[in-house]
Amino acid sequence: MVFYSLYIINKAGSLIYHYDHNLQRNEVEKTYSYPLEFVLDIVDDRVVVRFGEIDGIRVGYAVLAVNGIAVTGRTFAKEGEKTDIDVMDFLGKSQNYPVQLKFGRPPLRTNERIMLASTFHSLYAISAQISPEHGSSGIKTLDTDVFRLHCFQTITGTKFIVLTDLRQDGMDALLRKLYQIYADYALKNPFYLLEMPVRLDLFDQNVQAAIEQVDKTGVSVI
Repeated sequence: MVFYSLYIINKAGSLIYHYDHNLQRNEVEKTYSYPLEFVLDIVDDRVVVRFGEIDGIRVGYAVLAVNGIAVTGRTFAKEGEKTDIDVMDFLGKSQNYPVQLKFGRPPLRTNERIMLASTFHSLYAISAQISPEHGSSGIKTLDTDVFRLHCFQTITGTKFIVLTDLRQDGMDALLRKLYQIYADYALKNPFYLLEMPVRLDLFDQNVQAAIEQVDKTGVSVI
């Protein structure tokens, strides 16, 4: 199996922990001449492809590097320059070509993860409310065309969410194991504040060990 990510959401809908294990980064790097065959725009302080898919580059991909130099937000640092260079300004000048660009799906920022966790918390509650049967548990699994979401909610309302590939079923054992690790290494830690973000080394190590075991064996019984 392929295990992608773990998210833990508290009963109020706030993200208190996440762990990325095996995220695939589809990146495309190529040398381009002027003018570019696609349209770039600034979205959420990133330079992203707004229109035109070519050479494996998709709409929504961000510029990750210019001539081998990593892009931070919408700028990059060039040797010999006192200030960072704006990517859009640089790519708008023909004298800067040919240019080597690396594109890829931008990693989620912390604020984006928090927003998505809150959104799922609301969707979970909505799914329980619209159920034709009383006492619905809410979302347990959710399939897309590329991954499967598995969710386990504890009695106290804490949600454990794991993302895997579509081939993996029956993640209940792993979800309950992760809950046990949370209880043993977070809730029983006298320095941990309930419902707050989990930043504990022993917790991290045990979560990683449990996930690696399942990821290697493909067996969800731990």
